[in-house]
Order: sequence, then C-alpha cells, then structure tokens
Amino acid sequence: MTDNVIFVAGTFDTKSAELDFIADRIAAAGVGVQTVDLSATGQTSPADVTPQDVANCHPNGAQAVFTGDRGTAVAGMAEAFRHWIKAHSSGIGGIISAGGSGGTALATPAMQMLPVGVPKVMVSTVASGNVEPYVGPSDIMMMYSVTDVQGVNAISRKVLGNAAAAVAGMALHGADTAPQGDEKPGLGLTMFGVTTTAVQMVMDQVGARYEPFVFHATGVGGRSMEKLADGGFFEAVMDLTTTEVCDMLFGGVFPAVKDRFGAIIRQKMPYVGSVGALDMVNFGAPGTVPERYKGRLFYEHNPQVTLMRTTPDENAQMGEWIAARMNEMSGPVRFLLPEGGVSALDAEGMPFHDPEALASLFAAIRDTFKETGNRKLITVPHNLNTREFAQVAVQALGDVTH
Repeated sequence: MTDNVIFVAGTFDTKSAELDFIADRIAAAGVGVQTVDLSATGQTSPADVTPQDVANCHPNGAQAVFTGDRGTAVAGMAEAFRHWIKAHSSGIGGIISAGGSGGTALATPAMQMLPVGVPKVMVSTVASGNVEPYVGPSDIMMMYSVTDVQGVNAISRKVLGNAAAAVAGMALHGADTAPQGDEKPGLGLTMFGVTTTAVQMVMDQVGARYEPFVFHATGVGGRSMEKLADGGFFEAVMDLTTTEVCDMLFGGVFPAVKDRFGAIIRQKMPYVGSVGALDMVNFGAPGTVPERYKGRLFYEHNPQVTLMRTTPDENAQMGEWIAARMNEMSGPVRFLLPEGGVSALDAEGMPFHDPEALASLFAAIRDTFKETGNRKLITVPHNLNTREFAQVAVQALGDVTH
C-alpha cells in the first residue's frame, strides 16, 4: 500500500455505480484509490478488496459474517471491517463511503478507529439527523446525500463529486500533522459552562509549559478526550469536569460511557481530576424531563437545556462509582475535592448550593478511594471556580508530572 491511498468502502452489491463514481473522481484528482466491498451477501466482487477479504478478519471467521440473516450479517461485517481497517491503517490517506442507514452503520465504526486527522467522509441519507452514533468521538465529516444513494443522477453526481473532491483534497493538501520540534506537550482538560472559570485560570498558569486541549463535557467530549489520550496526544490530563457521570447514571442527555476514565487506566497517564458539575443532570427543554423527576429542583440554563440538581443519594452513587474507577489507575493520580462547591451554581448563595449533597459526595469518595503513595485525595476549602482551587490543581499537575 502506498501513502495517500484512499479507501472507497461500501456495499458494492447495491451501490457499485455510486462508489465507482467516487473512486473515479478521486483517481482523476491524482490520488491513489482502492475499493473495499462491505457487501454481506457473499457474492463475488470486482472490488480491490473483496467481502471475503474483509470477513476473514472477523474474530470468529467469515462464517460470523455470511450468516444469511441481514441483521447479523451487517453487524458481523461492521465488526470485521473494524479489524480489517486496524490491520491496514498504515499509510492510509483517507476513507470515504456512501450509503443509507445500513451502509452508514457498516462504515463509520471502522472510521472511528482511525486517528484524528486522517480524512474520513461519509455521504449518507441520515446525515441531516442525529449523527452522534456515527461520528462518535472522531472527526468524521458527514455529508447529506439529498437524494437516496441509489444511482448517479444530476443531484447525486454533484454531491458525490464534491465528497470525492473533499477527501482527495484533504489527502493531498491537509495540514501537516508531523510533530514539530518546538511543540509543547499536550494537556487534556474537561470543561463545562459552570466550570469555565476554573479551567481558564488553570490554562493561564500552565500555558507556558503545555499546549492545552479543552473538551466540552457533553458525553462525546469526554470520549474525544479519552480517544486522544489513548492515542498518546497528551502528557497528562486535568479532568476537572466529570459531570458526564451524572447523566450516565441518571438518564441525562450528555452521558459518559462505562469506559469513562478507561484511557487513563490503560495508559497509566498522569492524572489530576475533580468533581466539576456533579451537582447537575442535563436534560433538554423542560417538557423533556422524565416524569419520574417531577418535583425536583431545576434550573433553566437556556430554553433548550434544563439542569436538575442531584440529591445526596445520587451524589453518593456517583462518588462510589468515580472512586472505584480511580482505584483502577496505576499511574500518578491526584483527585481534588472543592469544599466550597463543585460548580458556579453550587457556590454559596447560588441555586444549587447544597452542603448535604456535597458532604454525601465527598464521604462516598473518601470511603471508596484507596490512597497510595501514587494516588491521593486533596481537599480544597474553596469553590472549584476560585483562584485558590486553580493554584492547587496546578500544583497537583506538577506533582504527577515531575
């Protein structure tokens, strides 16, 4: 395989005209191209990489793909393609696919596995809706197909042609991602609107040493941060805003996944964490709040975002869950407990200030957290959004990275 080759992947048994059109346009732009057939029917294929080639990469063999049942076959091919792309990612210049919901579900899990910066384009009939399941924590470019991906016509020719030009252009003229000699080490940070002040003050103090990368803690934001941590982008992580755990445990709209903190555990990375915005579960407009939460304390952040104050019992559950994950970390860890509140809304005199809930959170963390010489809790007698807290956080960063 040569550098800058672009994979054109999809179900050639039903989309060959469209996929071949894309491949021809990429080749005309002067970029190497290989076609990868993800058809799950087991038919013969003229593609450079046949369905059998891909299916053989499934952990349970090709028989796990060619089942004769469409649902299991598509799922099996998606899994096989993830393993195939992992084995063939060296030298890849980009990847592009086109399809409906099934084709999109086939191609995008493998795209998500590629490093940030590798061009990824998905032309899809579902690209104008909720694309989070397809994009995930990756930098996939979703392009709405306008018409169905079924034949090359006056509309699809423009859309598919633009998509081909986009991925070819990115492969040929994309930003140089090679490390530069004067680059600072990366520092991952998590932030929410109600923890912005804390993160900004930390950035002011560490900017001379680190290149900060800030991630909005909206579920996918935390996943993006951890994807880059797994990829070796950061020297350390300052995870001051762990609010996604609230939504994961209590049904909010910005949930973490069960692997939250997994990258830190796997990479044994220097880690400074805290309890930022654990005072709230996020929902949409008021009418979207589940009926079971009727009568709770709410704060309207804006017409589309409703925040629900977490209770002492919920805080205890979160504290236990987070501390248990901290206990799995074998790298240097400092976890900060701000006694003056966990967010701007939890400061004294603010709507979510609740000493009982805060005490419950800290008690659960302290009872579960296993301190070692390398893993320590630090109590800070201030709100998270104070200069005093930021100074302690920066000192902790120095401790774990010295």
